[in-house]
Amino acid sequence: MPHHLYIRFVRLPLLLRILVITSLLIGLFGLIIHLLEPENFPTIIDGIWWAVITASTVGYGDYVPLSIPGRLTGVLLLLVGAGFLSTYFATLSSIAVTKQDEYQKGETHYKGQEQYIIIGWNERSKEIIKALSKTKESVILIDESLPTNPLPGHHVHFIKGRALRDDILLKANIREAKKVIITADQKLDELQADMNSVLTLLAIKGLNPDVLCIVEILTNEQLNNAKRAGADEIIKTNELTSAIILDSIHSTGMVNPLTDLLSELREGKQLEYLEACGETIGKSIRQATLYYLGKEVILIGIKKGEDIYVHPNPNQTIEKDDLLLVISN
Repeated sequence: MPHHLYIRFVRLPLLLRILVITSLLIGLFGLIIHLLEPENFPTIIDGIWWAVITASTVGYGDYVPLSIPGRLTGVLLLLVGAGFLSTYFATLSSIAVTKQDEYQKGETHYKGQEQYIIIGWNERSKEIIKALSKTKESVILIDESLPTNPLPGHHVHFIKGRALRDDILLKANIREAKKVIITADQKLDELQADMNSVLTLLAIKGLNPDVLCIVEILTNEQLNNAKRAGADEIIKTNELTSAIILDSIHSTGMVNPLTDLLSELREGKQLEYLEACGETIGKSIRQATLYYLGKEVILIGIKKGEDIYVHPNPNQTIEKDDLLLVISN
């Protein structure tokens, strides 16, 4: 039985072991001084108080041993107890520094839930993280190229490693994640970056099939692979950029209004599809626009099947399965 207790004690964390030993020593010396000088230390609590103050080298002087055995006990307490107390606080400081260093270097596990996981460090992920930090959302950044957390002041939990590895995803607590955003690796060519994104998506869906994944894809040939891998939304970066450049060629001055619109969307506005409801089904676009204006929502388009109409005919009728493109707060 004593050997079993010793094994359990040895397996305790170092900090806890030092604390237990120090507490036992304080209690033991408090008992000894009470037995040696009961007139100066009427209770064991008084003795323990003296032992704590003496071992910590504070020395208030409210309780002082007067006999030679009592003073020898005090000397022994200083030699033994103070050493353990100093070791305890030194170990505590060392653990705190080590933990902070591990956190900065991306080596600690994330224990929370409902977090956003951003994969890959680049200007896009930087802007995403800054926008999410304003909403007080929990954000995890996974990247293998960064030496330390790039945004320590934005409450970002950094994890260093390749996101397609199970151990790295589990370190980010992928099973409790709310959404995952996979950005294209700028250090690879476009095809390799897309293949890496698809492999990462497969690893994520293997560990948490229900988590919503948004994937940035650069090449058309990997679109189907991303869909088959389980992407919930696909951002075709090159296609969007090309469309903006072409529109800018044909319509000078278009970029600035579009940039302003995107800035508004980052500041809290949402561009989304709403299903046609009872108040809009069978009504015209003009009537639906007035209805949504009363709700501080701007109707800018309608989707009928696969066809999308931006700034549609105001007399066009809204049907049951239509989706309405709106900007909302």
